[in-house]
Amino acid sequence: MKLALIGTGKIIADALFALQSVDDIERQAIFARPHSRAKGEALAAQYGIAEVYTDYAELLAQADIDTVYIGLVNSAHFSYGRQALEAGKNVIMEKPFTGTLAEAQELVALARERGLYVFEAITVLHTPVFQRMREGLPRLGRVRMLLGNYSQYSSRYDAYLAGEVSHAFDAAYLGGALRDINVYNIHYAAALFGVPRAVHYYPNRGFNGIDTSGTLVLEYDGFSAVCTGAKDSDSPCYLSVQGEKGWMRIDGKPNVAPNLTLSYVREGGAGGETRDAAGAVVRETETETFVPEGKEHRMVQEFRDFARIIDTDDRAEAERLAEETLAVMQIVETALQA
Repeated sequence: MKLALIGTGKIIADALFALQSVDDIERQAIFARPHSRAKGEALAAQYGIAEVYTDYAELLAQADIDTVYIGLVNSAHFSYGRQALEAGKNVIMEKPFTGTLAEAQELVALARERGLYVFEAITVLHTPVFQRMREGLPRLGRVRMLLGNYSQYSSRYDAYLAGEVSHAFDAAYLGGALRDINVYNIHYAAALFGVPRAVHYYPNRGFNGIDTSGTLVLEYDGFSAVCTGAKDSDSPCYLSVQGEKGWMRIDGKPNVAPNLTLSYVREGGAGGETRDAAGAVVRETETETFVPEGKEHRMVQEFRDFARIIDTDDRAEAERLAEETLAVMQIVETALQA
């Protein structure tokens, strides 16, 4: 893969750091808006990138690339992604993918039509923890609940309270807690269980109407997924799935997924012979804790996966990821319209 990085913000700096560990990707160019050229040149010098462009069309036409990674403000994702696909480039785009489901469907259809790839850069789907969750899910029996809480006090929230509205708290730039932070919880639900039959969102809104925090309830057949995301307050973060025969839980921020505890009811266990102090039945269980080896940056594996899919032309995996992104976009759009 020959890659151009589109943007100069923190997410681009994070991506460049992660890409140092990905041998299959050549970092060819950076795009910076004219007022951010100095930042682009500094990043290029730091990471050994030869070319810096301030004209996006020129980059698409002249740079020796086959793929762009778009890390711009959320509201720019769709237009920059479409322009790249029309120029014959594959696209990796930061979350949230687009502003609307129709826009997401248009990009996926355009990529299919041109024989190209378009991906949402959502780290949670590419972690060893998520793979272990998929493997362990059948042992939980009939699923009864997914609970997720990703809450962290935003570094921009104090300024917001003082009346300064950054992009992160501006609906015009697709800000807000649901799109920015709760979207990680949504991706777990959609990847494990698909599109729910009903969506309900209960936001806490700031002075300009933006959701600074909120709880999303997704109704599936036989259970609900309850997803909380907050930019206006802190909480221990976690994500858990519980079924009639066991449970599994991430302790920590869902976008990092540092670990996974799995607990299964032991087959042929003692049943109702033991009770706890509250009088509840204590079933015999077997519990395991999975902690991924190594300390790689959270973005490394997703870039490896994208490079492998493109280099091996793995259309089936690309389609699976695209359908998951479209499911999330459908959930987000329904929630925000409620």
